Amino acid sequence: MAELNTIARPYTKAAFDFALEKGEVDQWSNMLSLAAAVVNDSEMKRVLGTPSLSVEQKADLLIAVCGKQVNEAGKNFLTLLSQNRRLALLPEISNQFNELKANHEKSIEIDMVTAYDLDAELVEKLAQALRTKLGREIKVTSTTDKSIIGGVIIRANDLVIDGSVRAKLAKLAEAMNS
Repeated sequence: MAELNTIARPYTKAAFDFALEKGEVDQWSNMLSLAAAVVNDSEMKRVLGTPSLSVEQKADLLIAVCGKQVNEAGKNFLTLLSQNRRLALLPEISNQFNELKANHEKSIEIDMVTAYDLDAELVEKLAQALRTKLGREIKVTSTTDKSIIGGVIIRANDLVIDGSVRAKLAKLAEAMNS
Protein backbone atom coordinates (compact mmCIF):
# COMPACT_ATOMS: atom_id res chain seq x y z
CA MET A 1 0.00 0.00 0.00
CA ALA A 2 1.20 3.50 -0.77
CA GLU A 3 2.63 5.67 1.98
CA LEU A 4 0.12 7.73 3.96
CA ASN A 5 1.85 10.99 3.05
CA THR A 6 1.53 10.17 -0.66
CA ILE A 7 -2.17 9.38 -0.34
CA ALA A 8 -2.80 12.48 1.80
CA ARG A 9 -0.96 14.92 -0.50
CA PRO A 10 -3.76 15.55 -3.08
CA TYR A 11 -6.32 16.10 -0.31
CA THR A 12 -3.94 18.46 1.46
CA LYS A 13 -3.16 20.39 -1.71
CA ALA A 14 -6.86 20.75 -2.59
CA ALA A 15 -7.74 21.94 0.93
CA PHE A 16 -4.83 24.38 1.00
CA ASP A 17 -5.59 25.83 -2.43
CA PHE A 18 -9.25 26.28 -1.46
CA ALA A 19 -8.36 27.89 1.90
CA LEU A 20 -5.83 30.19 0.22
CA GLU A 21 -8.35 31.25 -2.41
CA LYS A 22 -10.97 32.01 0.25
CA GLY A 23 -8.46 33.68 2.61
CA GLU A 24 -9.23 31.13 5.34
CA VAL A 25 -5.85 29.44 5.79
CA ASP A 26 -5.75 29.93 9.57
CA GLN A 27 -9.34 28.75 9.99
CA TRP A 28 -8.66 25.64 7.88
CA SER A 29 -5.49 24.93 9.82
CA ASN A 30 -7.48 25.01 13.06
CA MET A 31 -10.30 22.88 11.60
CA LEU A 32 -7.90 20.23 10.31
CA SER A 33 -5.93 20.18 13.57
CA LEU A 34 -9.14 19.69 15.54
CA ALA A 35 -10.44 16.97 13.21
CA ALA A 36 -7.04 15.22 13.34
CA ALA A 37 -7.08 15.28 17.15
CA VAL A 38 -10.62 13.89 17.21
CA VAL A 39 -9.74 11.09 14.76
CA ASN A 40 -6.61 10.26 16.81
CA ASP A 41 -8.61 9.83 20.02
CA SER A 42 -8.60 6.14 20.99
CA GLU A 43 -12.35 6.00 21.66
CA MET A 44 -13.12 7.77 18.39
CA LYS A 45 -10.82 5.38 16.49
CA ARG A 46 -12.81 2.49 17.91
CA VAL A 47 -16.15 4.07 16.96
CA LEU A 48 -15.02 5.09 13.46
CA GLY A 49 -13.66 1.60 12.93
CA THR A 50 -17.08 0.07 13.55
CA PRO A 51 -18.13 -1.65 10.32
CA SER A 52 -21.85 -1.25 11.09
CA LEU A 53 -21.63 2.54 10.67
CA SER A 54 -22.04 3.89 7.15
CA VAL A 55 -19.57 6.42 5.76
CA GLU A 56 -22.27 9.10 6.08
CA GLN A 57 -22.80 8.25 9.75
CA LYS A 58 -19.04 8.40 10.38
CA ALA A 59 -18.82 11.81 8.70
CA ASP A 60 -21.84 13.10 10.62
CA LEU A 61 -20.36 11.84 13.89
CA LEU A 62 -17.01 13.53 13.25
CA ILE A 63 -18.72 16.77 12.22
CA ALA A 64 -20.93 16.68 15.33
CA VAL A 65 -17.92 16.18 17.61
CA CYS A 66 -16.03 19.05 15.95
CA GLY A 67 -19.07 21.27 16.35
CA LYS A 68 -19.22 24.84 15.18
CA GLN A 69 -15.45 25.03 14.67
CA VAL A 70 -15.94 23.40 11.26
CA ASN A 71 -17.52 25.59 8.58
CA GLU A 72 -19.66 24.35 5.66
CA ALA A 73 -16.70 23.78 3.33
CA GLY A 74 -14.91 21.92 6.13
CA LYS A 75 -17.95 19.71 6.61
CA ASN A 76 -17.94 18.94 2.89
CA PHE A 77 -14.22 18.08 3.07
CA LEU A 78 -14.72 15.73 6.03
CA THR A 79 -17.68 14.10 4.26
CA LEU A 80 -15.54 13.58 1.15
CA LEU A 81 -12.77 12.00 3.23
CA SER A 82 -15.33 9.70 4.85
CA GLN A 83 -16.86 8.71 1.51
CA ASN A 84 -13.39 7.84 0.22
CA ARG A 85 -12.61 5.98 3.46
CA ARG A 86 -9.74 8.36 4.23
CA LEU A 87 -10.62 9.76 7.67
CA ALA A 88 -7.51 8.09 9.08
CA LEU A 89 -5.44 10.44 6.89
CA LEU A 90 -6.57 13.54 8.81
CA PRO A 91 -3.47 13.73 11.06
CA GLU A 92 -1.19 13.54 8.00
CA ILE A 93 -3.35 16.01 6.06
CA SER A 94 -3.20 18.41 9.01
CA ASN A 95 0.60 18.12 9.24
CA GLN A 96 1.06 18.66 5.51
CA PHE A 97 -1.40 21.57 5.54
CA ASN A 98 0.57 23.28 8.31
CA GLU A 99 3.81 22.76 6.36
CA LEU A 100 2.24 24.36 3.28
CA LYS A 101 0.98 27.20 5.48
CA ALA A 102 4.46 27.77 6.93
CA ASN A 103 6.00 27.73 3.44
CA HIS A 104 3.40 30.19 2.22
CA GLU A 105 4.00 32.48 5.18
CA LYS A 106 7.76 32.02 4.79
CA SER A 107 8.02 30.89 8.39
CA ILE A 108 9.46 27.82 10.02
CA GLU A 109 9.29 26.28 13.47
CA ILE A 110 12.67 25.57 15.04
CA ASP A 111 13.18 23.15 17.92
CA MET A 112 16.28 24.09 19.86
CA VAL A 113 17.68 21.72 22.48
CA THR A 114 20.34 22.97 24.89
CA ALA A 115 21.98 21.48 27.97
CA TYR A 116 20.97 24.50 30.05
CA ASP A 117 18.35 27.24 29.86
CA LEU A 118 19.46 30.09 27.63
CA ASP A 119 18.64 33.71 28.32
CA ALA A 120 16.25 35.45 25.92
CA GLU A 121 19.02 37.56 24.37
CA LEU A 122 21.05 34.52 23.30
CA VAL A 123 17.96 32.74 21.95
CA GLU A 124 17.15 35.85 19.90
CA LYS A 125 20.73 35.99 18.52
CA LEU A 126 20.50 32.35 17.44
CA ALA A 127 17.05 32.96 15.92
CA GLN A 128 18.38 35.98 14.01
CA ALA A 129 21.29 33.92 12.63
CA LEU A 130 18.83 31.23 11.52
CA ARG A 131 16.52 33.85 9.96
CA THR A 132 19.46 35.05 7.88
CA LYS A 133 20.59 31.54 6.93
CA LEU A 134 17.13 30.17 6.08
CA GLY A 135 15.56 33.37 4.75
CA ARG A 136 12.39 32.78 6.77
CA GLU A 137 10.63 34.02 9.85
CA ILE A 138 11.54 31.80 12.81
CA LYS A 139 9.36 30.48 15.63
CA VAL A 140 11.64 29.02 18.31
CA THR A 141 10.71 26.30 20.77
CA SER A 142 13.47 25.78 23.30
CA THR A 143 13.93 22.74 25.54
CA THR A 144 16.71 21.52 27.78
CA ASP A 145 18.37 18.12 27.81
CA LYS A 146 21.33 17.75 30.16
CA SER A 147 22.47 14.59 28.33
CA ILE A 148 23.85 16.66 25.43
CA ILE A 149 26.42 18.03 27.94
CA GLY A 150 26.79 21.38 26.15
CA GLY A 151 26.20 23.11 22.85
CA VAL A 152 22.94 23.11 20.93
CA ILE A 153 20.89 20.86 18.64
CA ILE A 154 18.65 22.68 16.16
CA ARG A 155 15.86 20.92 14.25
CA ALA A 156 13.87 22.57 11.47
CA ASN A 157 11.77 20.08 9.47
CA ASP A 158 14.38 17.74 7.98
CA LEU A 159 17.37 20.02 8.73
CA VAL A 160 19.28 19.05 11.86
CA ILE A 161 22.29 20.99 13.13
CA ASP A 162 23.91 19.04 15.95
CA GLY A 163 26.47 21.20 17.72
CA SER A 164 26.25 19.29 20.98
CA VAL A 165 29.25 18.17 22.98
CA ARG A 166 27.73 14.67 23.10
CA ALA A 167 27.81 14.45 19.27
CA LYS A 168 31.40 15.73 19.13
CA LEU A 169 32.48 13.15 21.73
CA ALA A 170 30.73 10.40 19.76
CA LYS A 171 32.59 11.45 16.58
CA LEU A 172 35.89 11.52 18.46
CA ALA A 173 35.24 8.05 19.92
CA GLU A 174 34.37 6.72 16.46
CA ALA A 175 37.56 8.20 15.00
CA MET A 176 39.67 6.68 17.78
CA ASN A 177 38.05 3.23 17.27
CA SER A 178 38.64 3.16 13.51
